[in-house]
Amino acid sequence: MTDSVRTAPAPMLRPEESRVVWLLLAAAFVAILNETTMGVAIPHVAEDLGVTENAAQWLTTAFMLTMAVVIPTTGFLIKRFTTRQVFVTAMSLFSLGTLIAAIAPAFPVLIGARVVQASGTAIMMPLLMTTLMTIVPPQSRGRMMGRVSIVISFAPAIGPVMSGVISEALSWRVTYGIVLPIALIALAVGAKWIHNLGERTHAPLDLLSVVLSAFGFGGLVYGLSQIGGGHGGSASAETAAPSSMMLIVPIAIGLVALALFVWRQLRLQRIDDALLDLRVFRTRNFTLSILQATIMSMAFFGTIIILPLYMQNVLGMSSTAAGFAVLPGAILMGVAAPFIGRIYDAKGTQVLLVPGAVLVVGTLWVFTTFDENVAVWAVVVAQTVLSLGLAMSFTPLFTAALGSLDKAFISYGSAIINTVQQVAGAAGIAVMVTLMTTTTAAQIADGVDAAAAGAAGTHMAFLVSAIIAIPLLVGAFLITKPADTPGEPVDVGH
Repeated sequence: MTDSVRTAPAPMLRPEESRVVWLLLAAAFVAILNETTMGVAIPHVAEDLGVTENAAQWLTTAFMLTMAVVIPTTGFLIKRFTTRQVFVTAMSLFSLGTLIAAIAPAFPVLIGARVVQASGTAIMMPLLMTTLMTIVPPQSRGRMMGRVSIVISFAPAIGPVMSGVISEALSWRVTYGIVLPIALIALAVGAKWIHNLGERTHAPLDLLSVVLSAFGFGGLVYGLSQIGGGHGGSASAETAAPSSMMLIVPIAIGLVALALFVWRQLRLQRIDDALLDLRVFRTRNFTLSILQATIMSMAFFGTIIILPLYMQNVLGMSSTAAGFAVLPGAILMGVAAPFIGRIYDAKGTQVLLVPGAVLVVGTLWVFTTFDENVAVWAVVVAQTVLSLGLAMSFTPLFTAALGSLDKAFISYGSAIINTVQQVAGAAGIAVMVTLMTTTTAAQIADGVDAAAAGAAGTHMAFLVSAIIAIPLLVGAFLITKPADTPGEPVDVGH
């Protein structure tokens, strides 16, 4: 199957629209950056505030949980309130949380600060995507969504590196001190520049949907994060082996609540009152893109956790050195994203998705060959190639998915994409960290030395990941670029 693409000169945004886009990109980058900053700083926080490292894992778990709970509501919020109201609320929450975190006198206060921070962060990415798809002409969406991919890929990858260097040289609090003035400037400028975009709705907020969403997505992410050892921040036996009840109960609650949430939305969307309108899944291109993005997100988040652990526990590198080793791939993703967006605008999806899928699947299989004797440069090269494959996939997937929807449904589509990333990321981390730690423990019990056992655990994690990724090679041929002509959205059945 090939894309049917009509090329046309890319219309330029008006100056005021361009300013809004750059402001949202900067604000989203700073917000997403914080999602991964605390992982490597956990030992420093634990020592400074007098808590165990297991307890300190809640700095990442609480952030993920809050994101999973808030993001599904953003589709409704973006349609119910003005763009300026949503932006100011998001950046105010993020700035307040950052300030509290910087001066937190005790660990419970720091946890609360992370929850407030995450509440603002959760709103930013759906707002950014929805705004872009609203004001950017179809012919230019790939180029602009490429900039969003920089935020999605580059910010989470450099967060641990930045935090690790600052925590070792200065203090973990300095990370928040650097971010706070940037957030405040973005808040002040946004309050002045951003105007309302899109149509508003006056649908009431269904509180039952909010509760079911919180228990559904929150339960799944919490249970998965516990399987993965508290977001995969440690491969120790204590964090990698929580009680079965801590795993089964939240996941079971999450699945039941999620089923009830879906049932509730299907009823409410008949009268256009759904918190998260699921009619977007009637669009084949959107559904296929979401399935492809789910597998990609599992591979991305699982790999950025597994590789540093492998380099530290098997290759004997320091945490800072391991962080810098994965940085070239992150930089490549950021640099390549705008060019990939332009290729999407000109050539469509398959010219990117097919080679991107080949690179992702192929590199995951290459990772299965790594042992305790592999050269560090080989790991860096392989991770960089994987990053290129992911970069070639995320931009066309997100652009094609949202571009296939009627404008009235774009905010819901953005919320679903970001929710899927959170849940799929947690699942990828859970599966890969669990496979790595259990295999490593079994090998050590059989008398294998620690390095070789760790290499065997890493091999198992990437083997299963590579097998799961194989359907990407098929999906890449099925997703097409929506029509470029404005006013020809795919009908999702109002």
